[in-house]
Amino acid sequence: MPVILRLRSIIPPRPWTTSWGEYRAMLKVGIIGAGNMGRVHTSGFEQLSQTQVVAVTDTNPEAAERLAHQTGAKVYPDVAGLLSDADIDIVAVCTPTVHHYDAVVQTARAGKHIFCEKPLARTLEEGRKMLCAVESAGVKFMVGHVLRFFPEYRRTKELIDSGSVGRPGIARLSRMGVFPAGWYGDFQQSGGLTLDLLIHDFDFLNWCFGKPQRVYAQGLNQKERAEHVDYALVLVRYKNGVIAHVEGSWAIPEGWYTKFEIAGDGGLIDFDSRKTAPVTLHTKQRGTVQESPLEESPYLSELRHFVECVLQNREPEITGQDALEALKVSLAAVESIQCGKAITP
Repeated sequence: MPVILRLRSIIPPRPWTTSWGEYRAMLKVGIIGAGNMGRVHTSGFEQLSQTQVVAVTDTNPEAAERLAHQTGAKVYPDVAGLLSDADIDIVAVCTPTVHHYDAVVQTARAGKHIFCEKPLARTLEEGRKMLCAVESAGVKFMVGHVLRFFPEYRRTKELIDSGSVGRPGIARLSRMGVFPAGWYGDFQQSGGLTLDLLIHDFDFLNWCFGKPQRVYAQGLNQKERAEHVDYALVLVRYKNGVIAHVEGSWAIPEGWYTKFEIAGDGGLIDFDSRKTAPVTLHTKQRGTVQESPLEESPYLSELRHFVECVLQNREPEITGQDALEALKVSLAAVESIQCGKAITP
C-alpha cells in the first residue's frame, strides 16, 4: 500500500543551532540585481539573525531605490561601487543570467563570498571561468539550486539513497507554467525554457543519480522562433542506467505545477504539487503515515545554509561543480533541440 510521508524539515538536523551565540559579528550583504529574486533574497537575508543587507545596485536605479528603502541599504550606481565597500562580506548575484559571469568574477576578485542565483552562467566557458575565479579568490560560493531545499525533493533523495525503491530505473518529471514576464522570456538573456526552468530538474536528477551520459531533446513553439521553445521533452540517460524523462512548458494557462515519479525494482515514489498528498512511496510493504508541517521557505533555508558555511568555514552542500554539471545538461538539451541529435554533456 502507499506510504504517505510528510516532512518535518527541509534541511538536515542543524547541529549549528546550539552554537549561534558563538558568532557576534553581523555579516553585511550586498545585493546585485533588484528584480524578483533580488527581492526574495533580500527578504531572506533580513530574516536571518546573522546577516544584514547594507547595499543594493541595479541597472534600473528606481528598482534599486525601492529595494534599498525596505532595509535602509545604500544604493550604489554600479557593481564596482558596491564592491568597493570594504564592510560587505557576502554578495548575492540576482541579475539576469547573461550577467552572472561579470558579476561573479568581479565579486570574487574583490574577495567577497558569493551566493549566485541559478543557472550558474549562460555558457559553459563562462561557467568554468567563474569557478576558476572563485577558487583562486578562496571565497565561499554557492548557486541557488533551491530544489535541494524543497522537502518533497529532499525526502525523495533520502528514499532513493536508503534503497526504498530498490534499484532506480526510470524517472519522470514535469515542470509546467505560464510564459514568464520580463527578461526570463528572452532567450539571449535567460537561455529559455531548458536553461532557466528545467535546470531545476537536471540538478535534482544529477544529485540523485550522478553523471549523465547522453541527452536528447525535442521542442515545440507557438511562433516561428527557432531559438525559443514553449515546450520541451528531454531524455537523459545516466551512467548508472537510469533513464529520465523531463518535460517542461511555458504555455500552461492554468498556472504553475510540478510532478515527478521515480520508479525502481522495489517501489515507486510520486509527487504532484496539485494534490494535497505529499511525497508518496508505493511498495509491497505495509506502511505508516507521518504528519509534519513545513517549517520555512526553501529560499530562506538555502540562504541559512550558505551563511552557516561562511561562518563555519565549510563548503556549501551545492558546489560550483554541481552547478556546472547542471548547466552542461541544460545546454546539451538546447543543442539537441537545435540539431536533432543526442548530445554528450
